[in-house]
Amino acid sequence: MTAPLSVCVYCGSRDGTDPAYAEAAEALGAAIADHGWRLVYGAGDVGLMGRVARTAQAGGAETFGVIPTHLLQREVGKRDLTSFIVTETMHERKKVMFMNAEAVVVLPGGAGSLDELFEALTWRQLGLHAKPVFLLNVNGYWDKLIALLEHVVASGFAGDDLLGFYSVVPSVEALAEALEKV
Repeated sequence: MTAPLSVCVYCGSRDGTDPAYAEAAEALGAAIADHGWRLVYGAGDVGLMGRVARTAQAGGAETFGVIPTHLLQREVGKRDLTSFIVTETMHERKKVMFMNAEAVVVLPGGAGSLDELFEALTWRQLGLHAKPVFLLNVNGYWDKLIALLEHVVASGFAGDDLLGFYSVVPSVEALAEALEKV
């Protein structure tokens, strides 16, 4: 028997202003469970992170959470996961999450989610991995970032290959179809 696909999800520790963000997070959690995949994420119990995890758990999915000590001390960690790892630093957290997944999905989020995304893109640019990275573009959330990345390439600060290091998907349904091919 092969291990289930492990999907690393980067997303906000807040819900954001558009209810569609929370709906997408919950739909993603349900899709992970429905497909028998494993959720790998930042072990938060708040915002979109908490929504993805709770919905995945409710559907019977395996959950693998990674949180640094300083966030655990704020009591934002979701401790009832299948696997719960505590790291010393944020960098270790990102590495453990990334190394325990075959694909990366980025939902709307803030600076932390952007940091995680850019680290995954940088590692890809350096040839350290070939894992697929998906931007779930809920209501055009990532449109301006995509335009910025295109500007970076057009301005000569990255090669055209940067634009192929990620895929933009418009819905959880389209994302699930793409993940089925991983």
